[in-house]
Amino acid sequence: MATKQFKLPDVGEGLTEGEILQWLVAVGDTVTVNQPICEVETAKAAVELPSPFAGTVTELLFDAGTMVDVGTPIITIDVGGAAPAAPAADEPAAGLIGGAAPGGRTAVLVGYGPRNTEAKRRPRRSGEAVAARATAPQIVLPEADYGSGTDRPPLLATAPDADIKPVRHGGLEVGRQAEAHALAGDAAPASEVEHGHRRPRPLAKPPVRKYAKDLGVDLTTVAGTGSGGVITRADVDAAAAGEPTSAPAFSAMKAPSAGGEQRIPIKGVRKHTAAAMVASAFTAPHVTEFLTIDVTRMMKLRQRLALRPELAGVKVSPLLFVARALLLAVRRHPMINSSWDEAAQEIVVKDYVNLGIAAATPRGLIVPNIKDAGRMSLAELAGALGDLTATAREGKTSPADMSGGTFTITNVGVFGVDTGTPILNPGESAILCFGAIREAPWVHKGRVVPRQVTQLSLSFDHRIVDGELGSRFLADVGAMLHDPGVALAF
Repeated sequence: MATKQFKLPDVGEGLTEGEILQWLVAVGDTVTVNQPICEVETAKAAVELPSPFAGTVTELLFDAGTMVDVGTPIITIDVGGAAPAAPAADEPAAGLIGGAAPGGRTAVLVGYGPRNTEAKRRPRRSGEAVAARATAPQIVLPEADYGSGTDRPPLLATAPDADIKPVRHGGLEVGRQAEAHALAGDAAPASEVEHGHRRPRPLAKPPVRKYAKDLGVDLTTVAGTGSGGVITRADVDAAAAGEPTSAPAFSAMKAPSAGGEQRIPIKGVRKHTAAAMVASAFTAPHVTEFLTIDVTRMMKLRQRLALRPELAGVKVSPLLFVARALLLAVRRHPMINSSWDEAAQEIVVKDYVNLGIAAATPRGLIVPNIKDAGRMSLAELAGALGDLTATAREGKTSPADMSGGTFTITNVGVFGVDTGTPILNPGESAILCFGAIREAPWVHKGRVVPRQVTQLSLSFDHRIVDGELGSRFLADVGAMLHDPGVALAF
């Protein structure tokens, strides 16, 4: 028997650990090169790892739900004579993930290695496989339409067959998931998560999963009695016999204590976000400024632009106008789009804008960004926002899409919130917060009349951005949203 072990690779961004969410193969399965073998959650995203070897799986070295350090073997494969082209050493072949790449560098999943690598993109899953993953996370995406009088629900990204019934909350019509998310926050127990959210995967080994499937037993209803709550064959037998279980089989949180507390493991996106926010808050001196503006003209222009043939097939949302105004204002104030290099004692001013859009997911906050957004036309920007939305809805946002951002927009208006004091995304000098658009009394042409009003807030790094620069930038963004014709002067 000739066996090889596959070590957990650095899937990008210099990560040091990852959680095995689920195994896509079982002991005894035959695998081919580049076949997905497991799904791993890193600090930024969930990715599927392809096998660098062809052969038969002989051992899964870790159970699903286990945190594993990068470089630790996770699976053993009997290559036998199935891979005659593979090198004799226990390393992946050149061009494969984890193996040598042209130029002497190491190929990884994303973010590193030369572009002329020989590694091939794995084939997409079939429609049946995608449909089977009904546990994909529901994402409240930030570009949803809203406005007084014609309130619309935030865009909810769910499994295709999820049953969502709208409800009314705080003047906004939202899905049941967003209602629960808004009222209970990210700490809602897994047992209370509505349809469309990603449910935690029960801890059970692949043979036990197959055994339960053959018996028609739902593992989410089985309480595991094995070490660490792992579900055993005996637990499945008991469930099949109709014996009652004493506790839910699996939960992302430990059971409440006698004092009514719940403990949530800090890992994955939440762990990364916490560390990044603490580092940002206590490294960059934050200043936040606020501006309330009348956007009635913008909302009327939005209706007219939506009928233009150039914008056919794309969504003309309020966020599109905010993003466009921001990008134009950056041209006038380039210092706002910069970063602080502590090691070199330099301020790095970027001549490109990778525009980040903050999105709240059950896994935590992610900030995918649109590369080089400043050079896009309005139609191209609308399409890019739509692509970002679709990618996030499918749960396919990659770590590469969440790295390299230079300026971020956080859209709290989709939750019916007026404004906030956002914390800078690490490595950026400013972040713009966009609030809800509401009908409010406003002095217009000497009379108090109802107008569409919103609030903007801008947080910036006071080491780089002085109060004058921050104020002028925010005022320019506000002026373009109040009167879009002002953009012609930029």
